[in-house]
Amino acid sequence: MPNDANRHWLTPADFALLVLANAIWGVNLVAAKLGVGEFPPMFFAGLRFALLAVLLLPVLRLFRGQMWILMQATLFSGAIGFALMYLGFKFAGDISSIAIATQLGIPFSTLMSVWLLGEKVRWRRKLGIVLAFAGVAVISFDPRAMDHAFGLLLVIASQLVIAYGMIQIKRLRDINAWQLQAWMGLVSAPCLLLASSIMETGQWQSLVSASWIGWCSLLFTAIISSLVAHTLMFHLIAKYPVTSVAPVNVLSAIFSVICGVIWFGDTLTMRILIGGSIALLGVVIVAMRDKRIVDTGA
Repeated sequence: MPNDANRHWLTPADFALLVLANAIWGVNLVAAKLGVGEFPPMFFAGLRFALLAVLLLPVLRLFRGQMWILMQATLFSGAIGFALMYLGFKFAGDISSIAIATQLGIPFSTLMSVWLLGEKVRWRRKLGIVLAFAGVAVISFDPRAMDHAFGLLLVIASQLVIAYGMIQIKRLRDINAWQLQAWMGLVSAPCLLLASSIMETGQWQSLVSASWIGWCSLLFTAIISSLVAHTLMFHLIAKYPVTSVAPVNVLSAIFSVICGVIWFGDTLTMRILIGGSIALLGVVIVAMRDKRIVDTGA
């Protein structure tokens, strides 16, 4: 019987865990959208990372010789990327378009690997990258997306920034998912809270007036999404080849779209459906060819 390291097909139980992680990430976009509706976006992101830092403080430790890389990874994948992403959530009109846009982190990461690490991209991944961006372009010209183009652009920009952070994460050695997220929280929380104090208003009012939905959204993004889903994904990535796990992660976008329709009453136009299908097909192609992909989720 082959050991776990040699398996390519997920067992039914592990496939169920993978689907669960993606369902959590799918719901997480809805939670974040609800959260930035009750808190200033950067303040909400800062609170999320502050809670994460407190919860993971016991696993925090120094990684000698890697701290500069780690600081870049946490700043770009955490503070800067999430500031842009949550601002985008605030201004975006629906979940469907931003759910697809968040998947651009995978092709962006591949392009960054070519530019910064000198990786070679063959024709299949090139095709996947073209399809991913073409699909988002189709969505961008949908009248609903055009009405909230600024929010969509911010989300796309966040994926570009996070992709750079992912390249730095690829360079790290002997650091597990909880240790990485502990540093992400410790570095990102003060940066985001400081930026919020300079650029936003109404922080105290939001703390006083937030509903139970707002507080549950914060807890969900910090605990369920960051801790539970990422732990599940780390377990599966360690157990199976990345190319067996990563393509299934497009399910998170599909779950987000479904949640957007149910919770916010999003309308799925033909352009969004076609563009989303093209983009997700491209992402799957890139993920299947990229053996070193890292997925952080939102």
